[in-house]
Amino acid sequence: MCRRRAPWTTAAFRLGNEALGNDPQAAGLECTVSGPRLRLGVARRAIVTGAPAAVSVDGEPVAMWEPFVIPAGSTVEVGQVEAGLRAYLLLEGGIDVPDYLGSKATFSLGRFGGHAGRALVIGDVLALGEAVQPADAVAPVPSEARPSIGRTWEIGVLDGPHSAPDFFTPDDVEAVLSTPYEVHFNSDRTGVRLVGPKPQWARQDGGEAGLHPSNIHDTPYSVGGMDFTGDTPVLLGPDGPSLGGFVTPVTIAKGERWRLGQLAPGDTVNLVRLEPAHPEPVGAARGVLAERDGLVLRRQGDDSVLIEPRRAGLDLMLRARIHVLHRALRENPPAGLRDLTPGIRSLQVTFSEPSDVTREALDGLLALAADVADAEDLVVPSRHVRLPMSWDDPATREAIARYEAGVRDDAPWNPWNIEFIRRVNGLDSVDDVYRTLFDAEYLVLGLGDVYLGAPVATPLDPRHRLVTTKYNPARTWTAENSVGIGGAYLCIYGMEGPGGYQFVGRTTQVWDRWASFAGDDRAVDGTRPWLLDFFDRISWYPVEADELLRLRADFTAGLWRPEIVDGTLSMREHAAFLDDNAEEIAAFRSTQRAAFGEERERWHAAGEFTRVVEPVVAAAPAALAEGCVGAEAPFAANVWKVLVAEGERVEVGDAVAVLEAMKMETRVLAPHAGTVDAVLAAAGATVAPGDPIVAIRTEVAA
Repeated sequence: MCRRRAPWTTAAFRLGNEALGNDPQAAGLECTVSGPRLRLGVARRAIVTGAPAAVSVDGEPVAMWEPFVIPAGSTVEVGQVEAGLRAYLLLEGGIDVPDYLGSKATFSLGRFGGHAGRALVIGDVLALGEAVQPADAVAPVPSEARPSIGRTWEIGVLDGPHSAPDFFTPDDVEAVLSTPYEVHFNSDRTGVRLVGPKPQWARQDGGEAGLHPSNIHDTPYSVGGMDFTGDTPVLLGPDGPSLGGFVTPVTIAKGERWRLGQLAPGDTVNLVRLEPAHPEPVGAARGVLAERDGLVLRRQGDDSVLIEPRRAGLDLMLRARIHVLHRALRENPPAGLRDLTPGIRSLQVTFSEPSDVTREALDGLLALAADVADAEDLVVPSRHVRLPMSWDDPATREAIARYEAGVRDDAPWNPWNIEFIRRVNGLDSVDDVYRTLFDAEYLVLGLGDVYLGAPVATPLDPRHRLVTTKYNPARTWTAENSVGIGGAYLCIYGMEGPGGYQFVGRTTQVWDRWASFAGDDRAVDGTRPWLLDFFDRISWYPVEADELLRLRADFTAGLWRPEIVDGTLSMREHAAFLDDNAEEIAAFRSTQRAAFGEERERWHAAGEFTRVVEPVVAAAPAALAEGCVGAEAPFAANVWKVLVAEGERVEVGDAVAVLEAMKMETRVLAPHAGTVDAVLAAAGATVAPGDPIVAIRTEVAA
């Protein structure tokens, strides 16, 4: 549905709380790039950990990693980080915020949790928990426990889950482990985008999952997975999706994942293969721990494994088998089990600690999975959920326009995704796309594909199963509840964010931040904010764009809910349906495969598969004139605004420019009083760490 929310650099956060005598999970502040200025109404001890930054109380410097006292009425300030990216301010007693779905942390993209579901703003008032620890419970963090934070990183990874030779070539994987990657400025808590070499790939496409070889049937992700979204690698962060349709050749070990939270734009990352506790058998593919009775056990970091069938392709009977296995493990969990996450044709088993992933546990998982031989007799609850759709909605058109303006203007699926869907499926007109979509019943096979209970679903009738490919690279913006198709799957985007599915329209909310879908009435208890369940069947009815906006507003106000009718789904009856219509299904698939092949040939002819995009690099920084100092970029970014002009006077700490990176704005401050001598980087320029943006002629020089 959504990931467990937590601070990114968990060790720094926990050590700070322990130094104050707090519960290790007491709420505190994660400060990205720079911290806040807070005035306390009561005296409290505090500590700042994480990335190095200047910390002061009423202007007097205090040391990081050591508790200090903030007197009542005094002000504590955390300045801009000097290396890394995130510092943590912890207060005695913690910050008093309610739990939401088992966490006090904020998920700002989803607009829930923490304080008002968003980043703090000037004027916010934070309640503090009760301070109960005696003074002798407070101690500095031991020096040996404090991490070293710089600009060049080595991060330990393990092979898997989807590596060579099935998905990547051996040379691709060796390149991953020998290339110094650069952190791109379009990174945030959802994932760290890297700049590096393009894989050669071990296969020509993803079959039913999409035209690009990175495309796979949607599978559970792990935090720290190196996810190739097309040819672009992204290290998945704690606010990233729990499910998705791209391959992951390596995954960062649990004890190394804190480093992700300190990767700043422009930093250099070297991935280093660690020795696994459970090596692959002789002759096995990288990351494959065992195979038995057509099932594969794949490594996913050192605290998770994936169980999936060896046989490729979309088969609802395989999903039913995963469902039976999921149910069996919930009823008889192995020791140390933390989470179970089903995908389309795989089940992720996550343990609390790497030490829980024993050989005995792995053998037990594979034995239990092998016992689930088939699910022919499975009958599952299956509600019919009828949802409105604004076909080719203006919000989807806006997202395409943004993509063409800011990401890529030559994509073969643009300017109109629906026309691309028609072409790649061999249909005669876009009206055929419309009829196919609105005639279909979509079976929900996964949840959380693009956050917040977002369903990944496929038509029960294969004759309605439109197949597309995903954007490469992905979009940076998608409107909340846009509806798209990627591979053979339809998804409703649970919130605003990035995305890669081909648009068909937009619908109403599938996640309610303020209420619960647990009962017949709209109960405001937050216990069940997601609308859909596994094996629900979605059907669509058309509405105009303005009518959809009205329904969305009514949903938020609690005045409208979608029509839901209880029912069941029999796998035996579905198999009989497939047999009865086998000839027509085969004819539809034959036409579809031919069109898919023709599109692939067009891509080959156009150079789509060999396309190389050179990363935008910063120009050589301008030299400072004698007697000037530079207001410098703290990390790689785009210059969004320059706030001063030549000849203008500035004081120490005045904002002279605003940078855009990591989906946020960062002010660049004057390091010295003086007069602006020159603007060295105009709005729209790309800058590297340390590049001067504005030259300031100092008072001393004058």
